[in-house]
Amino acid sequence: MCCKKKPFGMVVTPKGFFLFPLIGNWRCIPGMPPDKYRVIFRDLIKRIVLIGFEMQPSPKLFSHISLAVLTLLSLSAQAQQVSATAAPGSEIAEDDYAAVMPTVFVTGTSENSTTKGYIGYDQADVTRTDLTVKETPQAVDVLDIQKNKNYGTNDLSSILEGNAGIDATYDMRGESIKIRGFSADASDIYRDGVRESGQVRRSTANIERVEILKGPSSVLYGRSSGGGVINMVSKYANFTPRRSLGLSYGSWAARSATVDLNQLVSENVAVRLTGEVSKANSWRSTVHSKGHMISPSVTVRAGNLVWTGQYTHDSARRVPDRTPSRDVYNAMGIDYRTGFARDGDFVRDDLSVLRSDLRYDLNDQWNLRWQLAGRKAEQNFDHYYAGSYNAKTRLLRQNYYWQETANKTLSSGLTANGRFSTGPLAHKLTVGLDWAKEERLPKLATCTGPSAITACVRDIDPYASPSSWGRVGQRPALTANNQHEARSTALFVQDLIALRPDVKVLLGGRYDRYTFQSTNIASKSSRYSGSSFNPNAGLVWDVTPEHTAYASWSRSFAPYGGNGYLGVDAAADPVTFNADPEQSTQFELGLKSDWLDRNLSTTLAIYNLEHTNIRYRPDAVNEPTVWAVRGKERSRGIELNVLGRVSTDWYVRGSLGLMSAKVVENRQNRAEEGRYLTNTSRISSNAFVRYAPNPWYAEVGVTHLGKRYYYVSNVEHGLPAFTRVDAMVGYNAAPWTFTLAVQNVFDKQYWRSSAMPGSPRAVTVKASYEF
Repeated sequence: MCCKKKPFGMVVTPKGFFLFPLIGNWRCIPGMPPDKYRVIFRDLIKRIVLIGFEMQPSPKLFSHISLAVLTLLSLSAQAQQVSATAAPGSEIAEDDYAAVMPTVFVTGTSENSTTKGYIGYDQADVTRTDLTVKETPQAVDVLDIQKNKNYGTNDLSSILEGNAGIDATYDMRGESIKIRGFSADASDIYRDGVRESGQVRRSTANIERVEILKGPSSVLYGRSSGGGVINMVSKYANFTPRRSLGLSYGSWAARSATVDLNQLVSENVAVRLTGEVSKANSWRSTVHSKGHMISPSVTVRAGNLVWTGQYTHDSARRVPDRTPSRDVYNAMGIDYRTGFARDGDFVRDDLSVLRSDLRYDLNDQWNLRWQLAGRKAEQNFDHYYAGSYNAKTRLLRQNYYWQETANKTLSSGLTANGRFSTGPLAHKLTVGLDWAKEERLPKLATCTGPSAITACVRDIDPYASPSSWGRVGQRPALTANNQHEARSTALFVQDLIALRPDVKVLLGGRYDRYTFQSTNIASKSSRYSGSSFNPNAGLVWDVTPEHTAYASWSRSFAPYGGNGYLGVDAAADPVTFNADPEQSTQFELGLKSDWLDRNLSTTLAIYNLEHTNIRYRPDAVNEPTVWAVRGKERSRGIELNVLGRVSTDWYVRGSLGLMSAKVVENRQNRAEEGRYLTNTSRISSNAFVRYAPNPWYAEVGVTHLGKRYYYVSNVEHGLPAFTRVDAMVGYNAAPWTFTLAVQNVFDKQYWRSSAMPGSPRAVTVKASYEF
């Protein structure tokens, strides 16, 4: 047991450490191993460590600690301050936990901790500010993904499945993720603050956590589809030495090996190397994959400056799973486990990212952060896909597609965060300057429709052996060879103003200037420049220390008629081009609360999100320069998130979203009015409960998605609702950790999207050795 009759503290300075007795209302954390927790006091000293206790702060306690701190600091003028945020290279490792108390952070240690994924973060990088999650007047979700990886899950869309307001379906080419009804794939997914634009697969092999800022966020990020922003945070070098090796094996010979080596070179230099190799077959016939990832990083600190440099290379080779849709399978009467990949079908995904993250504390009130990154993501494929079925001939006619696409990004973000006062008003100000150059270079050829029969494909017998299907003898000529480039510069300001200690107002605005240029296969080129100003506003009220209510209004823009991917119509007449941006506007009300002595946190949010300025040409032939507003789409919903400890050794993580996302008005096609937006569900939810008495632990989880709709040739089709049960058991006794996870315990048959069934029951065993 960790309990001691007289708890003690330890002050760590560059010249050593000092012990002193603690005075105040401290209490033992039942069952907590002595080496699991340390307590960081903000604005006092480099580090105070408390072994195996938590506290209820009191003024008397802080007066005694402050006196002890002042005495000890006189012994070491070099003692440094710790930022309360998990900044690069700070004493709080980026892969530790953080649960907020008034001026105290409790942080955990290991990737293999039995409570990983069940303790929340006080702050999130996705906000780009020094604001806490409670001070941010929008819903913010932070997901530790190690829990998902125990089930063999590695793709982003599967990790987000069932979270409130998120529809994560499937697309072989990307993620097919929607937030509050609107797509995030094209421009709203980031890796360490750098936009992951383009049609690419986004690996999570080196990802520590996923952060989601829901609702329009153009003030912080510029162009957006409006549903929200996803930021994937990488594992990188920090000053908590840790080394681990891992192996896993699962159903359909899914196996992987991982390495994570985080080492101190000196007091001020840390290096880290993470890597993974994987290979797997699939429950779908003819489908398989393999991949590898390596990511070295270094963090250096010198006085008030901390710098992290990192390179990540992630590569995957797949035989694609891009089969006919559910209604075609039903018409053929073929088992969903039958795949239609042919010999020679492939997808190659390669990602390379080189990034620099520099933070400089000007003083105890102001800091600068400069993030610079270069990224290249390639996706090349050659395969047959989808298809239509002829019931009379009993033959399947598939489409053919080959593509070579490169996405390149050079990005710079300079952000200043500071605190100051103007008279009685206290400010938390963020000022940022962003610049980016993005390129998308797609080369492709596709064969679809009746003319494709002789050119590329022929009808096949879906009931025959795959070896009889054949493939095109030679690649057809390119049908598209485009070059798209976008350059953008932006300045943004956001200020949280404390009118009084418990009432704060958030005001912000961003001005973007951007230029898009596209050149097509015929060497025709178009270039357009534009600008946009987007504001936001919010109110935060600390009703009590445990409960914070908020209200916010925010707006985002999608330039050139809502074109999410880079590029404009290279052949368009500048006179008739639709240069107006589409806009998304959201009102949100919420309550962020702590319960059970701050062991459990909840977020309740209600929102109304409208997508407007969708334009069309009523008479493109006779009046090609006249554009009119087509109508609008609207998403309304309520979300509840729960996270934390409910009693000794019992933890819960849950999410419930109720949403109605519909076409409200469409003057161009009145038949679409009242339709649900494609692949959006009215209910998205999950709930996981974990019992962790140590060294054993176990969890069970339920994921439920409501009915979704998709449309083929203006005909509505439905995907039935489904409920899936997952379960896991683990054993953690240093240095070993073992887990046995079962996904889809009851072997439920369901569809993730119109073209992808859910996985049958799958078992994954993992072993990790930490040293």
